[in-house]
Amino acid sequence: MGPHLVIFVEEESMEAFLNALLPRILPETVTFEIGSFQGKLDLPSRVPDRLRGESSWAPSEYRWIVLVDQDDDNCIELKQRLERAATDARLRLDTSNPNCRRVLNRIVVQELESWYFGDWQAVVAAYPRASPEVASRARFRDPDRIRNAWEAFEAVMQPYGYFRNGLRKIEAARAVGQHILPERSRSQSFHCFINGLFDLARYSGQG
Repeated sequence: MGPHLVIFVEEESMEAFLNALLPRILPETVTFEIGSFQGKLDLPSRVPDRLRGESSWAPSEYRWIVLVDQDDDNCIELKQRLERAATDARLRLDTSNPNCRRVLNRIVVQELESWYFGDWQAVVAAYPRASPEVASRARFRDPDRIRNAWEAFEAVMQPYGYFRNGLRKIEAARAVGQHILPERSRSQSFHCFINGLFDLARYSGQG
């Protein structure tokens, strides 16, 4: 049996994005489920109890991924808080051996829409009227440095006739997630997430 990934995310837009992306890139032997919370304040307070509860009965092939936006937080302090939750649940954290890894904590820098700018071809595939030149603008060349990325995404899409009444985040997440290719992305945080995900997907099922 392959691994079963339990992925905790902050909100429904990331859930929609991953549900569109993961079936396209994960091996067929890997199964997954996604649990979304009510934002960043809700997830850290509830994840420790979820990890403790599920780790008490889950079979050995279960693996957990906790995925949160950086926003204005310090990345190091944020990850330390997440890792304390895994330690409290007596689950093993990241190691150099994927077979020993039970919990993977990853931070989206800065937020989900930053990943859209990292693979702008995927955005154009989902929204054909959008200009393919957007990602070459100086402000957007490094997607992990875009502040207020969801507002920036909304603003650059509106001149092309999209989201004139405001960004529909779940709709956009589902649409872009159907086209993103990891090998095209310029976002380091996206690659960090994908590399960790693939490590768990290669888990052999032995202990």
